[in-house]
Amino acid sequence: MSDERYQQRQQRVKERVDARVAAAQDERGIIIVFTGNGKGKTTAAFGTATRAVGHNKKVGVIQFIKGTWPNGERNLLEPLGVEFQVMATGFTWDTQNRESDTAACLAVWQHAERMLADPQLDLVLLDELTYMVAYDYLPLETVLTALTHRPATQTVIITGRGCHRDILEIADTVSELRPVKHAFEAGVKAQIGIDY
Repeated sequence: MSDERYQQRQQRVKERVDARVAAAQDERGIIIVFTGNGKGKTTAAFGTATRAVGHNKKVGVIQFIKGTWPNGERNLLEPLGVEFQVMATGFTWDTQNRESDTAACLAVWQHAERMLADPQLDLVLLDELTYMVAYDYLPLETVLTALTHRPATQTVIITGRGCHRDILEIADTVSELRPVKHAFEAGVKAQIGIDY
């Protein structure tokens, strides 16, 4: 392709992109969902949270299904003013106690409701929320109400496999991560700083 043809093609692309950018004028918080069976949902969410903090945005984090093991994201972001509330019971398949898991979920959800009502928070990350709905630890309607009644400028990120279709319906952006290959399947142990 000649330089001239390439330049003409790129100019047409630029014009289309510029038109789409000019048409997108709505300013409001959005709901982002990272779901699917692939690795990287929480990593993507924390990448966005870190970006927000880098732009002096106020961020709150709720983590479901996380244990008490070291948390690199928390180590980095908490000293920068990001509030973390962690269920801290570990994986539900380890605890195997529905009553205590439900109680732990509802206790941390109270912090989520507070954050979702706080107009000072620009971004709230609900890490692994999808499991709480799927396991019936947290009523779907409670989640939907909190999401739809949050401050208009607040963005929410939800992570986890098998996101409920009603949450997907109200989300503005949904990304599904698909597994292609994972080191764990080849017997590689999860590594601090890489996997958690």
